[in-house]
Amino acid sequence: MNVGIVGLGLIGGSLALDLRSRGHHILGVSRRLQTCQEAVTRQIVDEADVEMTLMANAEVVFICTPIAAIAWTVERLVPHLNPTAIITDVGSVKMPVVKAVTPLWRNFVPAHPMAGTAESGLDAAVRDLFIGRPYVITPTEHTPAVAVETVTELARSLGSQVYQCSPEDHDCAVAWISHLPVFVSASLISACMREPAGNRLKLAQQLASSGFRDTSRVGGGNPELGVMMAQYNRGEVLRSLYAYREQLDQFIGAIEAEDWNALTPALEQTQKHRPFFVGTPDSQKHSP
Repeated sequence: MNVGIVGLGLIGGSLALDLRSRGHHILGVSRRLQTCQEAVTRQIVDEADVEMTLMANAEVVFICTPIAAIAWTVERLVPHLNPTAIITDVGSVKMPVVKAVTPLWRNFVPAHPMAGTAESGLDAAVRDLFIGRPYVITPTEHTPAVAVETVTELARSLGSQVYQCSPEDHDCAVAWISHLPVFVSASLISACMREPAGNRLKLAQQLASSGFRDTSRVGGGNPELGVMMAQYNRGEVLRSLYAYREQLDQFIGAIEAEDWNALTPALEQTQKHRPFFVGTPDSQKHSP
């Protein structure tokens, strides 16, 4: 297939590498001419340009821009597309994208490959980024079934675990397991930095190891991504934060009251429920 990719960063570049290795002809568009040249030179894409006219022969186009730019990008893209072309995106929030893009193009398949690293840009692109990772397809009742199947098969060809759900269910689920952890983790870092005694803060820094590193990792990520999560998934992020605050208040109340009989079963429940989300230790050893 002729596959177009608009936005040659981590996700777009990684998609290009893997889809090209599977025999597809990859057309890349980037805002910067230098990025286009590098992508062709490094054989990440077959052709690249800063102009959307390159996408005239594309059968499927992946929009790999930040969420805020997806609808604007589609508006620029549409005049150059074949009427049968399929557009899909990689945005981590779906409802705002669906509302903005669906009226612009009938063959639009909203999607979210849940893979990535802390790096960004074309230099961060890697092969096999999507193997074993969730790839969520979120069609509406108006999304053509043939378009959904085409994107699904491309996602499966990447080695992804493909899931299908509504855009609303997607945004609720990712608020719990992706967006809420960012703000919890960021709050942990901020709380630690409020320690007024410099010597104790320095000691905490020296003693910090895997527990703090794991818990604080996502809170130390790209601030722009955190803001986009909050802005474009505001309702679900707030709902999850309110629920988290309620749980914190319960722990605070038990500790203040020295009610260890309440605290013990609460922690036993969290110990019991964690494998529901992340699997058993043995399964984690074999996870990608």
